[in-house]
Amino acid sequence: MGIEIDPRKNWALAEQRLAEATDPRRRQILATLIAHSKAESVGDFEALMATVSPRAHYRSFATADPAQTAANSPRGKDGIAAYYQGIVGSGCHRIEHAVERMAVGSDTLTTEGVLKMAYPGAVLGMMGVDVPDPDGLYLFEQRLLIVWEFDEDGLVLCEDSYAGAGGPGFEGIAERPLTDDQIIDVSALAEGA
Repeated sequence: MGIEIDPRKNWALAEQRLAEATDPRRRQILATLIAHSKAESVGDFEALMATVSPRAHYRSFATADPAQTAANSPRGKDGIAAYYQGIVGSGCHRIEHAVERMAVGSDTLTTEGVLKMAYPGAVLGMMGVDVPDPDGLYLFEQRLLIVWEFDEDGLVLCEDSYAGAGGPGFEGIAERPLTDDQIIDVSALAEGA
């Protein structure tokens, strides 16, 4: 089986844009986005939180379920910290957001592309999704647009996400098992460099 999740796609286009950018503010927010994405991909909680503004507020527009919207829309640095602790602690940080399009402004940046995520079977079980192996991993896939906003220090102020068609999402996820060797481990690549 081939590679299904390559986290390097999360920041590849941002690195290209950074190499071309001359405006200091755009360079600052691109550098923050890259650091944020890399820290999240390896589960480095301290490095991840170092990219987040004290006034941060995230919003998820991915579902019509008010409880899920609230759970995925943390506010304040403590709320954001708890949100990321949940992601990293549950093993839900193995993500590929294959960014195809990006628009970079002076305070905002948008990223759009297909999101792939290795969902742990135990997490899916807690969500009421039946899977054959609670210790296994399963492939989630959906199109995602994120509007990022940055504060005056270049830190992430908001990460507002909009999900749509472009993948099966949770439908049939039990039939899309993953193995560890189908996920590129960017922490191992960094150690070997």
